[in-house]
Amino acid sequence: MENSIRVFAPAKINLLLHVGEKRSDGYHPLQSLAVFVHNVGDELVFRPASTLELKITGPHGSQLSADSENLVLKAARALHANRGAEIVLTKNLPVASGIGGGSADAAATLRGLKHLWNLDLNDAQILHVAAALGSDVPVCVKSEPAWMEGRGEILTPAVPMPDMPIVLVNPRVEVQTGKVFAALNTRHGTEMALPSGFSDAETLLAYLAQTGNDLEAPARSLAPVIGDMLDALSMMQGARLARMSGSGATCFALFDNSKHARNAMHALREAHPAWWVEAGETGLASQ
Repeated sequence: MENSIRVFAPAKINLLLHVGEKRSDGYHPLQSLAVFVHNVGDELVFRPASTLELKITGPHGSQLSADSENLVLKAARALHANRGAEIVLTKNLPVASGIGGGSADAAATLRGLKHLWNLDLNDAQILHVAAALGSDVPVCVKSEPAWMEGRGEILTPAVPMPDMPIVLVNPRVEVQTGKVFAALNTRHGTEMALPSGFSDAETLLAYLAQTGNDLEAPARSLAPVIGDMLDALSMMQGARLARMSGSGATCFALFDNSKHARNAMHALREAHPAWWVEAGETGLASQ
């Protein structure tokens, strides 16, 4: 039987994202509460091979190139410079959409190739490699709810964390992160304290009501459709909180139950056929 390893790379959602003043190294310090969506994400399959090879398929695969700048190949080479593998990436998530797609794929590559190559690396070593690949890669390694600080590499588990139904919407419009930060005027700063955990959905929603996404306003100025998506999500029955994730353009709404979330997904797909719309559950992602 062919030796292959299949790894799910779930979408990452920033339930809140607060930004501080730019540091001397050019990075902005941040605070974020990140969760992952059980059933919405990319999928990667790893097989033994003499050379390193990446094939990309899936509904958004045509937007990516399997060249040396691809984060999947960068992750593979960072893990081991001279090992081979055949990697097939099924790209289900929109590209450059603020839900950690590329970072999740890189993190999944680290997990998958560690096992395929039988590498003797502990969690700290994997996270060290992940941090060098990008700010969002470390949190995607475990794909578990986490409080992010620094430029994203300082992680604290956020438990307990209730599962909540969620609907994701993307207009298939890319928003460049650099331009969003350049247009940033108002920020919460990074003094928010993380509670010891959230016992239920109401506790989580009450906490989130005190927060925001500092990048939402500048992203909306660059892509006004973000405002349209947030308005549409807010109008859905059962929607409790609508917000943008990351630097955009994906927006999400948390719902009071799964039935309302599924109904919202179908209604939004019918009303806006050009948008990418998915529904799922936040919390601990399937590995």
